[in-house]
Amino acid sequence: MFIVANRVTVAKSFQEIFEQRFRSRIGQIDQQPGFVRMQVLKPAKPEMPYLVLTSWVNQQAFETGLAAMTSNARTPIRCPKRPSLGKALSKCMRSSSVRM
Repeated sequence: MFIVANRVTVAKSFQEIFEQRFRSRIGQIDQQPGFVRMQVLKPAKPEMPYLVLTSWVNQQAFETGLAAMTSNARTPIRCPKRPSLGKALSKCMRSSSVRM
């Protein structure tokens, strides 16, 4: 088993949107060979980051899946350091989900 952990800092005003994106995601990652599961852990305090864990059968499956998802991305989207609009956050998260 190979587990990838990502810390994602989300402004308090966008946390519900962030959580909804994961609840309703159409999972490109779910269809990758070797993908086992994804967990999104909510922070204990709003100022702390979320923890996103993806589990894979092995490191090779992760690297292959990452390469496939990255090559399938239509348009690279740069995440702003401090998104001020929900639309910007939505684009950022769409980009992030492709990288996972």
